[in-house]
Order: sequence, then structure tokens, then C-alpha cells
Amino acid sequence: MNQQTVVITGASAGIGRATARLFAERGANVVLLARGKAGLDATVADVEERGGRALAVPTDMADPAQVEAAAVAAEEAFGPIDVWVNNAFTSVFAPFMEIEPDEYKRVTEVSYLGFVHGTRAALQRMIPRDAGVIVQIGSALGDRSIPLQSAYCGAKHAVNGFTSSVRTELMHQHSQVHVTVVQMPAVNTPQFSWVLSRLPKSPRPVAPIYQPEVAARAVVNAADHPHRKQYYVGASTAATILADKLAPALLDRYLARTGYASQQTDDGESGTRPTNLWQPADTAPEHDYGAHGSFDETSRPHSAEAALARHPGLVLAAATAAAAAGLGAVIRRRRVR
Repeated sequence: MNQQTVVITGASAGIGRATARLFAERGANVVLLARGKAGLDATVADVEERGGRALAVPTDMADPAQVEAAAVAAEEAFGPIDVWVNNAFTSVFAPFMEIEPDEYKRVTEVSYLGFVHGTRAALQRMIPRDAGVIVQIGSALGDRSIPLQSAYCGAKHAVNGFTSSVRTELMHQHSQVHVTVVQMPAVNTPQFSWVLSRLPKSPRPVAPIYQPEVAARAVVNAADHPHRKQYYVGASTAATILADKLAPALLDRYLARTGYASQQTDDGESGTRPTNLWQPADTAPEHDYGAHGSFDETSRPHSAEAALARHPGLVLAAATAAAAAGLGAVIRRRRVR
């Protein structure tokens, strides 16, 4: 796996930062796309300390020309792109009617069209070679929307629909290029420290919360095994999506009752913190936010569901053992009779 060339968008913090570190540990060439200089510089150091080679390309994913230029720079530095991870996003925490049209447009351009631009840049290079993997960072909110995040939920729904269409086109072409989605739970990233919020209290992820390293392990696994349509990280993700399919109206009422309080801490919103909607939050003055947010004490370092996805042989063994035990119990009951 060494000498893979991996492009990661939104690489300066959170899931992107943790994913860059994991690929670096395998000796990969890691191309880092984000807007903020402080976060990019720190991620370059992370990658090089772990044995990888890094290239930082300041990029606004809403601008297709910048994305294309980043792809050109990646291949000029390290050769053909093997893996492209679409992760960059921004958001606004507020009731729908309190989000301005230009803010809604900005979230959509980064969090949805940024994936479109990244996918296009990757496919332009992968399809002629008939090789490569694109990993889309999805969310449980791409299947089940919640209040106060309408712009983000809309973007993640769009990513799912867009990706499914592209995947079927590649299948029609019998292409060996693969696209997969990793559907994420709530993750302890710095976004809650810099997201534009009009809530009366500070925003927070909906529990249960997982550490970025849990998400990163799932991303690397998806890149290694991209034939699956999607991966779920965290039992909460699978449960949320299943509940929405089985009882969507009941879930609507539940979220209407609990969705506001569950996304806010007990602390009042100061209104003075930086926001990253229009400009990166790690500038003026420069500040590296790292991979983790401010919820370390309540975040889970492991996901049993994601671990099983990485080791399907264990699932098969467990299922076989359970079936054998059940069969043995049936045989014993018959002998007793």
C-alpha cells in the first residue's frame, strides 16, 4: 500500500486530518486540500512525522477551477491519483427561516457541489486508466434529516443521490473505478467550535459521539475494499437509517420533540467565536484546531459495527458458530424426546 497517492479534501481538521495520518502511516503520498494555512501546515507535519509524503494545496472546494488545479498539482508531484476522499463541508446551525439565501447557497456549494467537483476531477484521471477509488464521506443525516441543520442535511442527501447515479454509470461502462460512501455518525470534530450558529446555546453533536480516528479507520478500509456501496460507522448510524425506513413519521415526531435540545450544550452562545462559512477559521490569527473537537470526554474511541465491517471473516465465523450452536440445541432437544 505504500506509495499510494491519496487526495483528501477538508484535510486540515477532523475526519480529514485523522484520515491523512492513517494513510501516512502506510507510507502514502498524501495531498491535502483545505482553505486554512495553519491547519494545512500542521497536517503536513503530521503526515511527514508518520512516514508519508505531503503536499498541501490551499483549495476552496466550491470553485471547480481550484479543484482541477489541485488535481493537476497532485499528479505533478506524486503521479497518478489512486484514492480521492471527498470530505470538505461547511454548515449553519439555525432554523431554516433564519438561514440567509447566500448562506444556504454557500453550504450547498461546498458540502454538495464540492463533492461533485472533486469526483469530476478524480474521474477525469481515473477513467482513462481504468483504476482508482473515490470515497465519499456521508452521514446518517443524508438519509434521516434532523432539525436545525437543513442546509447540511440537504447537501448530504444530494451527495447520496449523485453518488448512486455516478456508480451506476461506471457499472454500465464496466469500469474498474469504484465509488463508495462511508456514512458517519456524530463525530467529535472542531466543526462545533467554528460552525456558523444562530442557536441560543453552543452547538454540539447528537450523542453517541465517536472520535475522528474511528471515522478515519472506516475511510481507509473503504478505500481498500471499495466494492461495497456504502459502509455504516457506529451502530447509531445503522439504527437511525433503519428507523427512518420502518417508522419515519414516528421519528419525525421524536426529533421534533428532542432535536433542538440534543444539539445544544448548556452553555450560552457567545457570538464572538470564529466561523468558517466564508473564510477558514484557522486564520487571523493563525490557529491549528487539530483533529478533535471539544467533546473528548464523551466520545467513543471504537465502533464495534465499524470493526466488524473491517473484518467480515469474524462476522462469518460468529454467524457460523451461532448457527452450529442453534443446530446443536435442536439436535439435543430431539434426542431428549
